[in-house]
Amino acid sequence: MTFDRTDILFSSLVGVKKTERFSVVQNELSKHVLPPIPFLGYKRNTIIGSVSNTIDADVWKANAPLSANDQFFPFYFVGDDGVKYLLPYEPMINISGKNTIVRRNVAKAKTKGGRELGGSIKERWNQGDYEITITGVLIGSILTGNVEDCFPREDFEKLRDFMTAPKSLRVYCEPLQLLGINQVVIEDFDFPFTKGENVQAYEIKCYSDFDYKLLLDIDD
Repeated sequence: MTFDRTDILFSSLVGVKKTERFSVVQNELSKHVLPPIPFLGYKRNTIIGSVSNTIDADVWKANAPLSANDQFFPFYFVGDDGVKYLLPYEPMINISGKNTIVRRNVAKAKTKGGRELGGSIKERWNQGDYEITITGVLIGSILTGNVEDCFPREDFEKLRDFMTAPKSLRVYCEPLQLLGINQVVIEDFDFPFTKGENVQAYEIKCYSDFDYKLLLDIDD
């Protein structure tokens, strides 16, 4: 039986009987052995120098948070006291909007050809809420260690306080400003499992919120 390289690869995955498959692959691999590597010092002098036992502490440090000037679209939550909380690493922001249209299917006048005009009658429409999804990550200052040392606990607690507040939140981000969005209401938030002792991802789903005057004065 003759096999080329393609046949050997194919037969090793899905092909012939197990014992025959393994023997063929093993025989073919034995023909392509790497050249022997001489033991260190066999043909040349080996010099062993002193080894330093010092460890650079910066190796265990994570990247520092980005300032607002270093972010393209910085995102802020604004507290009741007016203090802004900048998300330390620029998040991804997805914004979607829609129009709510009331449609009616009614009998319409016919054209000269005797056919009725198709389509529905749009009585009125209004703009729906903007749906905003914010996806980002929190990173601690040290790559590995105890929870108190490496986990981004302070940023996690600040973000948690905003997420669980039972009210609309003031926000500031340039794309939101262009759409006239200054407040949001958080519907859902998630802190999924994230690989890395000093890393915690998050995802926030919220809706735009506006101040409406529901009670009118007599003069109005």
